[in-house]
Parts: sequence; structure tokens; C-alpha cells
Amino acid sequence: MKNFKRHLITCALPYANGPVHIGHLAGVYVPADIYVRYLRLKAEDVMWVCGSDEHGVPITLKAKAEGVTPQQIVDKYHEIIKKSFADFGIGFDTYSRTSAKIHHETASEFFKKLYDNNDFVVKTNEQLYDAEANQFLADRYVTGTCPHCHNEGAYGDQCEKCGTSLSAMDLINPKSAITGNVPVLKETKHWYLPLDKYSDFLEKWILEDHKEWKSNVYGQCKSWIKDIGLEARAVTRDLDWGVPVPIEGTEGKVLYVWFDAPIGYISATKEFTPNWEKYWKDPETRLIHFIGKDNIVFHCIIFPAMLKAEGTYNLPDNVPANEFLNLEGDKISTSRNWAVWLHEYLVEFPGKQDVLRYCLTANAPETKDNDFTWKDFQARNNNELVAILGNFVNRTLVLTHKYYKGIVPEVSELKQEDKEILAQIAGMKDRVESSLENFRFREALKEAMSLARLGNKYLADTEPWQVVKTDEERVKEIMYVALQITANLAGLIEPFLPFTADNLLAFLNIEKYSWDLIGKPDLLAAGHQINKASLLFEKIEDSVVDAQVEKLLATKKSNEMANSKAEPQKENINFDDFTKMDIRLGTILEAEKVPKTKKLLKLLIDTGIDKRTVVSGIAEFYQPENIVGKQVTMLVNLAPRNIKGIESQGMILMAQNADGELSFIEPEKAFRNGAVIS
Repeated sequence: MKNFKRHLITCALPYANGPVHIGHLAGVYVPADIYVRYLRLKAEDVMWVCGSDEHGVPITLKAKAEGVTPQQIVDKYHEIIKKSFADFGIGFDTYSRTSAKIHHETASEFFKKLYDNNDFVVKTNEQLYDAEANQFLADRYVTGTCPHCHNEGAYGDQCEKCGTSLSAMDLINPKSAITGNVPVLKETKHWYLPLDKYSDFLEKWILEDHKEWKSNVYGQCKSWIKDIGLEARAVTRDLDWGVPVPIEGTEGKVLYVWFDAPIGYISATKEFTPNWEKYWKDPETRLIHFIGKDNIVFHCIIFPAMLKAEGTYNLPDNVPANEFLNLEGDKISTSRNWAVWLHEYLVEFPGKQDVLRYCLTANAPETKDNDFTWKDFQARNNNELVAILGNFVNRTLVLTHKYYKGIVPEVSELKQEDKEILAQIAGMKDRVESSLENFRFREALKEAMSLARLGNKYLADTEPWQVVKTDEERVKEIMYVALQITANLAGLIEPFLPFTADNLLAFLNIEKYSWDLIGKPDLLAAGHQINKASLLFEKIEDSVVDAQVEKLLATKKSNEMANSKAEPQKENINFDDFTKMDIRLGTILEAEKVPKTKKLLKLLIDTGIDKRTVVSGIAEFYQPENIVGKQVTMLVNLAPRNIKGIESQGMILMAQNADGELSFIEPEKAFRNGAVIS
């Protein structure tokens, strides 16, 4: 691989229509942070840019739903996202936003250069239009039935149920998300980037020159280029929120968000440093995009075609993309609130940033979609961070204070087995480095943790707490080796667990050191004073994760209720049919379960005209002792029916929700028994 003078790292710009969740972290931001920290430990020249993607239809839809302006929406979520990243330890050099003036200027200049060079083609075609709203309908402004899975709530760009990418014209029975009206077709003019013109260039650049790219990235690119085929793609759309198209006669048109968003990397760099061109235009700079799999086509095909057309910018050298992270067996969804939100996690799990970083890396969806569960989160914390890493460090430091008052002991000559133990550290470092260079972060973390496992095994095999009774000199050697392992751990885990590494360095009373020092067998000099230590990690109890699971279940139930539809109306009846029904209020006097049944209760009810027995299928929802004295609504002239040997004389009327739960229909205030409902 070519040696570069510097590195420019970008991360997919998060949409500012909601907070950041664990899917974003696992897919993009944690692996990028690990890689950047690794480069910085190596003293590389690295610039890391990101920012909020603040244009696009989801933002205008959210603004409309909340009765505010799009600017108010992006201002709100930009601050939430920016603070969450900072509190989580994601160390961007700059975190900008696409509503900034410098971005509008940069995106406009980029478009204008391609326009002046005649790189666009102009097309007039029919698109969906809402006559009442007097507006063309961009993809998310259209809902309808998915032609593939027949989900009735599909959007004009994607069906969230089956995951298929769509166009608004694909939908069955499309409707406007603004007014609910059926849209009409109306002609409009737009500018297109002719991707087919760059097909040969992209085929050589990716399929021949970048075979080292991750298989999921390479495979998707190959499919688009060879199988699907590249077509012209619109770079403008009819909207009033976004970067205005910078040519005359285009009022009401903005740059398509997929065109302006990646230019946000350039504008963010320009905003941060006047020397921005060396990161974008010097061929000695290596450009790397960290993205999720839904952004592969934009960063590997469309944005490179844009850069190639412009002619002065570097092309990305690598585009490591992860697959999706699911949550408790279901797809993470902002619209359904099915997510673990970063800003909420930071409040509910204070000081546990590294626990989440560890779990998301150890379970990263690098080659396939993976699932986050709270039980796995708990198990990784308790069985790995606490029991392996934390246990080794704590034993080493506690014993050093116990035997030597926290001073690294003097040793004359280490035994051969001790030298062999220390010699393994360099090999572990090399394997971590190789994995990181190839963007295999799960593998790298596993190898880094193997150093803690080595330390635990070393202490377990040598048993200094036993040997100290008979051979104090040998214990000095053992503790010296354990302390060198601990010091090397502080460097090796820093890219993955930065807060833990800082704590460990503080315990050891040493400064952060560079990557090239990892593997040295004498990082801590004899006579060095270490500080008192506390636990690096704490066990997470069942009640803590159970509360998180309950929180998700409440969300799921709320979603199901919100999306449930009322049963269709039954056939009409005439008024005479209704008057035949005698519905009255009554009070439950006695209640008991019907033997050998799960659902039935035997009730004695005062109807105001008599006291009668009613058998009701409500035992799954009400305990007998809790409903005595409750006033209920009942049909008293229902023909008697024998149920489990009991004559039931009437029917309790109940309401039923989407989950099948039953609820009494009660009067607003107490009425006399026998009061007629009409």
C-alpha cells in the first residue's frame, strides 16, 4: 500500500431529524473513531470531519408535523447530536452543518462548475404533484402500497417493511403526505448527472484498482456497475428547503440532498482550516469515507463521479462500510422510536461510554447484519470487561500496593518464561495493527483483549499470593511482568476504550505514549510510583437491563396501538333492531373463577331488576377480588346460555384493544343499577 503524508477521514453526515442511536454508532462512528485514534497514536497527520445533514424531505416533514420551521428542527437536533458525540468521546476535528453559509457557497460553486462545463443533462418529465398544496411531491412526500410486500405505509423512496428501494412512481395507490390527496402528474425540468458517462472509469477504478475494498462494498459496486447499470441521476428537485439551484430561472428548486450532502465534507474542511486544499487536492493525502451500507452507492459511485467531473479533487482510497445493527431482533427505526438513543444512554448509564463502545465493536455488523440485545450488553460487561480486563488490572495494582506500597519492584534478571510472556506483547500489537489497517475492528479488539487474558493467565499460573510466603524475590519478578503487561494494555486498548485507557494511565501515573512504544518490556521503570486504583468496571445487575427491555416493550406496544386499525363497520341495522337490545348498568356483587378454565369468571350481578349469574371471559385480565363492587354495562335480554354447566343470563359489554386486552365500559359517575343505556 502507498505511504501517504496525511489522512482525511470523513463519516456519513447524520440526518438532523432525530438523535443518534446505536445503529449509527456501530455502523459508522465507533469504527471511525477507533481508526482515527490509532492514526493519532502513530503521530500521523490526520483530519477528521463530519457534520449534520440538514436538508432533505424527512426534515421538512418533521417540521410540518411539529408545526415549526425546518431551521428550528435542524437547530434542535444538530445541538443534541453534536453534544452526544462529544460526551461519548467521538473526537472529530470539526463537526459542521449543511445549513451553514459556507456549505451553501461550496455546494453552489461545485454545481456551477459542473454546469458551466456542460457536465449535466437537462430533462423534462412528469412527476407527482399535489394540486391543493401547489407542490411537486419529493419521494418522502408520497406514501402508498409497496409493489413488493404490499405494505400500505411505504414511502416514495423505500419500503421500511421489506427494505426495497423504490421511486414514488412505483407505489400502488400513491397519496400525498401533505394533504392525503391523490397526486396528479405534471411536467417539471431538472438537471441530471449522467452516471453512465462515467461507467468505464468507475469499472476500472473500483473493480480493477480497488479489489482490496471490503467484500460487501466491492460486491455492491460491482452489482450497480455490471448488473443494474448506471443511469443519469437528478441533482435537483422541487423543494423550498435546501441549497437553491444557483442558476437563473430555477426558483423553487434546490440541490438534491444526495448531491449537496457529500460536498459537506469539503465545506466542513474549508470551515476548519484555510489549508483545506492540501487535504482534498494533494495526491499525498489519503481520503477514507466511513459509512453504512445504505450509503455505499452514494460514496463509491455517485460522489466519485462528481469529483471526477469537477476534476481537481482526490478520490477516496477506501470506503469501509458496515452492515446494519438490529435491536432485540427488530430493525432500528427512528420513525418508530425503536432505538437505543445515545443521549439517553449517556444519562441512564453515566460513566459507561466504554461499555457501549466495547459491545458495539465486539458485535460490530462488519460482514452481516447483527443484533444488539441488552442481555448481551450485560454479559459482555460482566464476563469480559469486569471479569477479564478489570480483574487483571485490579489484581495487579492492588498486589503492587500491598507488597511494595505502589512502587514498581527492582528485578535483577527475569526468568526465561517471563521474557517469553513479555515477548508476546509485540506480536499482539502487530496483529491489532494489521486488523486496524484492514478495517477489521472486531478482530482488532479481540486481539487487544487477548493481552488482558494473557495477564490473567500469567497471574493464575504464577500465584504470587501463594509464592510470597516462600520466595519474595520471585514475587518481585512476577509483579514486574504483570505491571509491564498493564502498562502496555493502556496503549493497546486506547483506540477502543479511550476513557478506560485514560483511567488506567492515571492509575499507573504515566502520560499517554505513542503507538511505537507498545510492546516494550520496560514501559514502567523500577522504582516508579503508581497511584491508588479503583475498579475500572462495575457489574451491571439484571434489574438494570430488565428496565431497558421493558422500556423497549412499552415502545413496541405504543407503536402497535398507534398503527392498529379499527375493525370494519358491520352491516347496517334499523332502529327497531337496536331498540330490541336492553342494555343496563349493573354492579358485580360476587366473582369467582370457573374451575378448570383459564378465561372464565362466574359473576353475580345486581341488574336493578334482579340478581343474576353471568359467565364472562375476562379472567386473563381481572382478578375476582378486584372487581367486586364495580359497576358494569351489560346486555340483560340476551337469551340464557349454558357455559361449563352454569346458566349465564346476560353479557358484560367490554372494549378490546389491538393486543386483545379487555376493559370495562364504565359510566362517568355512579348511576343506579338498572339505568337504561339508550
